[in-house]
Amino acid sequence: MIQGKQLRDAMISASNALSLRKQEVDELNIFPVPDGDTGTNMSMTISAAARELSRLKEPTVSETADTASAALLRGARGNSGVILSLLFRGFSKGLKGKTEANGADLAAALKLGVDAAYKAVMKPTEGTILTVAREAAEKGVAAGKKDPSVETVWEVICAEADASLQRTPELLPVLKKAGVVDAGGQGLYIILRAMQAVFRGEPIVEGETSASPAPSAERKVSAAGSFETDITFTYCTEFIVARDKKCTKEPLKLRAYLESIGDCVVVVDDDDIIKVHVHTNDPGKALSKGVEYGQFETVKVENMRIQHENAGWVDEPEADAPPVLERAEPEEEFGFVAVAAGDGLQSLFADLGCQQVVSGGQTMNPSTDDILSAIEATPAKVVYVLPNNKNIILAAEQAIPLADREVHVLPTRTIPQGIAAMLGFDPDAAVKDNLTSMMKAADNVSTGSITFAARDSDFEGRNIHEGDILALDNGKLSFTDKELQHAAMKLTKSIVNSRRLSGKGASFITILHGEGVSAKKANALKAALDNRYGNDIEVTVINGGQPVYYYFISVE
Repeated sequence: MIQGKQLRDAMISASNALSLRKQEVDELNIFPVPDGDTGTNMSMTISAAARELSRLKEPTVSETADTASAALLRGARGNSGVILSLLFRGFSKGLKGKTEANGADLAAALKLGVDAAYKAVMKPTEGTILTVAREAAEKGVAAGKKDPSVETVWEVICAEADASLQRTPELLPVLKKAGVVDAGGQGLYIILRAMQAVFRGEPIVEGETSASPAPSAERKVSAAGSFETDITFTYCTEFIVARDKKCTKEPLKLRAYLESIGDCVVVVDDDDIIKVHVHTNDPGKALSKGVEYGQFETVKVENMRIQHENAGWVDEPEADAPPVLERAEPEEEFGFVAVAAGDGLQSLFADLGCQQVVSGGQTMNPSTDDILSAIEATPAKVVYVLPNNKNIILAAEQAIPLADREVHVLPTRTIPQGIAAMLGFDPDAAVKDNLTSMMKAADNVSTGSITFAARDSDFEGRNIHEGDILALDNGKLSFTDKELQHAAMKLTKSIVNSRRLSGKGASFITILHGEGVSAKKANALKAALDNRYGNDIEVTVINGGQPVYYYFISVE
């Protein structure tokens, strides 16, 4: 059997282990585009849980799993991070109410997480982290029926995860051709093995910025971001309520009340429980309101001022930390949140009507919590979210049940799609009609992207070298080049020709140039396109200021 402290330490160790090896996982990504890579996203996601877990002193297995689940959900970045958070959310449900757990319990809990992850992905792809998790969990459940010990079951889980990982190239030919295993699966395997070591009694892996166990008489460590140096509310209050089936009150009302008496409010609910976290000066009021929804399963109240003084922790704010967004009352009928990087693009979305623009994109995928904060800072009853990147859509969708207002995520995969969707909005139309018309407008746009290879790669028969110019047609590699302007011109012509052949036509070209391209170069590209197409196509140039991508080219 393992106790809550062992599970806590195991997950902190896993976070540190992955942090140390995240570059190794990143390098397994076969697509050479510089983006928010798998190892980085998974590491940032699980480190959010490690920071919260480091505060726990004598937790039960259930409390540890619940704490990790809530933190992972809000800290999830990228598709791989969201899938990891879903795996541990199922883990939390499977270990609910347990003070300790055996191997069979852990395997069954992991299986619940796998089921949740498969349901969340619209078109699950085998040969990925999903496959590795599923096959490992299935073997673990079978092993647990014969020998429920943690040592036996977790060894079976780890061994099968390794075997499944080695089989991923047989399921995904693109991996086999590149001679690598799946990056997400590798990240999960690192996590599982690091947890196993702690279950065996081995010490916690020390990370570069290690989030270690809560301070004790023997050891005091700092977990970055654990406390603000200026504490507004004294008591950190957490509780889990087993929902009364007869209670018809909405958890949203509980959240609204808690917002009125404190800050840092988190309310996560499902059919069975409501998990609450709030900083307040009057925990009694929070508890009195919470008990209206059912019976308490756990309650924890801690004086943050005393903890802060005793631990001697001093947290320096991150130099590039985004400003804290304040919750806005939903006074307007509708509002918009977009994700974009670059001053020009952010200003453009603001001009189109977005109240909040989350800084992010390819190289830094925003977390679910980043998007949730932007949603709740938007003073609207209905909020439309434009992720503008395929690797951000899942994280945005995880914010929907956490928000205190109606949220709709439009699966925009590129910046030009996001712009087109905004232009397709009709303030007088119903929500359902707008969702249809906005995505129709987005889908009518063809997007070209010009960037560079972040690493050497053998991709789709192309021998790509670091620094080569990459031309992407709607996210797929079209060709490589050595000269930027030539690549941009060639890609635009290819997209225009393709649209004409398909009957879509091409009347407008918009060139969004990034921070690495001068206005002079962008205007030279416009002049070349004007010269080729004359009055048939209108060409516009906008300074997007986006990092990493030299050009975004929109054709419609």
